[in-house]
Amino acid sequence: MIQNIIDNLKNQGIEIDLAQSNLIQEMIEAIPQDKSFISKFKKSKLDKTSFYIWGEVGRGKTLITKSFINQLNKNKAIFHYIDFIQNIHNELANLSGKSDPLNFIAKSLSKKYQIIFIDEFQIEDVADAMIIGNLLNQLIQLDVILYITSNAHPNDLYKDGLQRQKFIDAMKILQKKLNVHKLDGIIDYRTRNIVNLNQGNPNQIFDDKDILLFIKANFENKNFAQKTFNINSREFTCKAVSSEFLWISFSDFFSEPNGSKDYIEISKNVEWIFLNDFKYCDDNAADIIRRFISFIDICYRDKTKIKFFFNDFDHEKLYVGKKLEILWDRCQSRLNEMQTSEYLI
Repeated sequence: MIQNIIDNLKNQGIEIDLAQSNLIQEMIEAIPQDKSFISKFKKSKLDKTSFYIWGEVGRGKTLITKSFINQLNKNKAIFHYIDFIQNIHNELANLSGKSDPLNFIAKSLSKKYQIIFIDEFQIEDVADAMIIGNLLNQLIQLDVILYITSNAHPNDLYKDGLQRQKFIDAMKILQKKLNVHKLDGIIDYRTRNIVNLNQGNPNQIFDDKDILLFIKANFENKNFAQKTFNINSREFTCKAVSSEFLWISFSDFFSEPNGSKDYIEISKNVEWIFLNDFKYCDDNAADIIRRFISFIDICYRDKTKIKFFFNDFDHEKLYVGKKLEILWDRCQSRLNEMQTSEYLI
């Protein structure tokens, strides 16, 4: 089984390290001794079968967990947290007036699924905080095996939230039923893959299809149907967006009326920015270049990771005007640095 998982991850660009291998081994050892599960397992060495896996972004929590549970011969469901909690709220609305609707939902889920994977677990809303801990506790009591991934330890969730103590009380009970595992390590497979993207062929041309395939291989929970995103109560165009990345067109995005406040919010809220569709600009397009320079200044200050798909475009000649020459010289220097592995890693 472990070799199948390793091979699957290798096909997705992940050479597992010791910390990742230890996590996989621990999950294998936690599998209940049950003939309906995959055969050839040792008797479970762990009292708890469910997992809460947390750690830095890019460590492979999602891909490892998904690869693991796909090896298990059980009815399973994979949810992004946002989708999962929205489904629960919808069900609660449908069950309005019913006694103990949360218990009804838990029983309904337990009849459908023996394994539930909730990815990118996060608590930001009081309505979510008041129900999620109790629901997960009930699911475990109904013998549903949970796999939860998050960037934060359970004790650090919903910090400074309203009525947080109720949430903490429920999570303390839940933690007693979970293997809470921190995925340590310094290798960010996603950054490594992006840094090495065209290392073998520096002259490679990446069209939208190539970029799309690369993002699909390295990011989960992407929404390629969504072509707009909201910042500061305004809507902007994009090529794709998720909680982890934003893919924008230079020609489209910087032609829109946006500014530093928007760039600050973007820089704070995504791990990666992908940027393509560059075009040469002279002083007639000074507004476009001015916005781009401001964008680069803010991203550089915040150490935001950007993958520039310049292709055969000479980025040193992106601006050929005179009005912004001094500002452009500084921007050009930063562009060169932001493409280095030292900056990205």
